[in-house]
Amino acid sequence: MKKIILVTLALVASLSAQEIYATFNIEAQKSANLAFYSSGIIDKVYVDVSSSVKKGDKLVELQNDDLKAVLKIAKASLAEAEVTLKFAKKDYDRQILIKDLIDEAKFDQYALVYEKAKVAVASAKANLAYQQALLDRTIVLAPFEGVIFEKSVEVGDVVSGMMLRTIFKIQSKDDRKLIFEFDQKYWKTVKVGDSVRYTVNGDAKSYKGKISKLYPHANSDNRKIKVEVKATGFVVGLFGDGYIIVPDKQ
Repeated sequence: MKKIILVTLALVASLSAQEIYATFNIEAQKSANLAFYSSGIIDKVYVDVSSSVKKGDKLVELQNDDLKAVLKIAKASLAEAEVTLKFAKKDYDRQILIKDLIDEAKFDQYALVYEKAKVAVASAKANLAYQQALLDRTIVLAPFEGVIFEKSVEVGDVVSGMMLRTIFKIQSKDDRKLIFEFDQKYWKTVKVGDSVRYTVNGDAKSYKGKISKLYPHANSDNRKIKVEVKATGFVVGLFGDGYIIVPDKQ
């Protein structure tokens, strides 16, 4: 008896819901085209197509031994400036204790040395940050956790920061978004949170999901409106169709 009641309730619910036909394409939840912002010769390639990477992993690196050497010099210059500042401050602090007993011009000389030492440290820090930035530009890092799905670079290739070209394409490893399109006449009907029932081309299994995003415009070419449904595991580029289940508001 309980089973009959549940079946009856499900049938009533389905009869009171509107089904709107929609087609969809499968895209990665995240994707990016990666390129060098600097010019140089490719020295190391750390990944290949299908490589799984974590955010911050090195993907490719230009020849940069010269920049590494300059960075070491910048670090040494900062260390030297900090030592100079340390002793300049000691001298200055000692002079403060006897300021009333010495010539004002002499005290000003110690103050000047101290201030110059502070400026030198600030300048050395700025130079170090600049040299680090130049070195960082010779390395491409993974912007997020994902998988490399296209590679167009090899060791020895020359790249130019003036003529940007994509060397890697990366996408989310498993997270997907299904981009559904439905007729614009239902623009007042479909809402975020509505259920979706769909099938993927080549897969007989029926899947369910919920609308997570409703695009705020209609395509003027095909008079369709897009919505997104989150999913996992599907191959990017596949397509399918299904129905948006809109509950009866009456």
